[in-house]
Amino acid sequence: MSEEDFERSRPSLEQAAGLPRWLPQGAKHYLAHTSEGRSIRGLARKSGLHPSTVLRQVRRYEARRDDPLIDDALSELAQKMSGRVGNGKERTEQMGNEPQRFVPRVENEDQSPSESRIRSESLRVLRRLVETGAVLAVGRDMETAVVVRDAPDGSTTRSAVVDRAVAQTMALRDWIACHDPGARAARYHITAAGRAALRELIAASENRARALAEGPVDFIPARRSQIVEDVPQTQGQRFAVTDSPLVGLARRRDKDGKPFLTRVLLAAGERLREDYELSQMEPSCLRDWTDIFSGTADRATPKGSSASVAAYERVEAALLELGPGLGEVALRCCCHLEGLEITEQRLGWAARSGKIVLRIALQRLTRHYEVQHGRFGPLIG
Repeated sequence: MSEEDFERSRPSLEQAAGLPRWLPQGAKHYLAHTSEGRSIRGLARKSGLHPSTVLRQVRRYEARRDDPLIDDALSELAQKMSGRVGNGKERTEQMGNEPQRFVPRVENEDQSPSESRIRSESLRVLRRLVETGAVLAVGRDMETAVVVRDAPDGSTTRSAVVDRAVAQTMALRDWIACHDPGARAARYHITAAGRAALRELIAASENRARALAEGPVDFIPARRSQIVEDVPQTQGQRFAVTDSPLVGLARRRDKDGKPFLTRVLLAAGERLREDYELSQMEPSCLRDWTDIFSGTADRATPKGSSASVAAYERVEAALLELGPGLGEVALRCCCHLEGLEITEQRLGWAARSGKIVLRIALQRLTRHYEVQHGRFGPLIG
């Protein structure tokens, strides 16, 4: 059997090594070349690419091994791949020279995050990373990564938490990048590819929400330039390509030159938004929160993961405490990221009155959190 025929008869990278389907092709080629010993030309013939293209992919991922997230992810995948390759060799020896009988093993979902989880978690984290001054901080010995945002006065606010495995997939997909990988706590910024992925994730999320509300519809993919513009302005519409209304309002000054929103008020609004995002991760927790102010809401506790249900209950308790008016402006501006002008128009309020009502709502929300959970609790996530 010639080398070319042998490479064609070999199983695909996903089958032979149990690699996740979401893994970029360049990473698969790098692992196959370094861990399994496949030749560059053999990988090129298998994938239909030019050998120089595969070589550039391999060299690129080799150069990115300084990144702690990428290095850990590739090391774990290489270890997993070597174990599966060893088992595959034993089966091949038992079956004889018949590689076409290779039976792939089913990927263990417990060892790597699923595509659906990656998309939902990435949507939540990328929304935070597009905010001004936001970075994803990862410690070398930490199992989780946190999104923090640096304020102009030098203070730091934590806005999201994500598992390290999900952060690794985001780094492998070039959605985030680290400019100083040698630091003890690596800080990652969103990339251009990450912003493009966020727009696509937002469009997919809005299409799912629309399908749940309207029933089965024919899906027509939008052009990339129309992903944000063509989405209808529904009540649950949320934007993540700019700063949230609270962050923009916190930059303003009152007549005395003091910030219009203090750090405590801003943190209360961010806490409500984080709980809202966590509650939306479970399909059973999806609901129209505006019905809570009309008294027609279903008070049944949804089923799902403990984290999402707990966040759902915290959002419900906060909105019930605020009540109509204050709760509506907090829901629209903090959770749905609706602008103050749009909120004033939809609620029939006078112009420039929304920021005053929002500040009162945040003051009441701060007091609610301090009474229920203490000043510094509960921890996000």
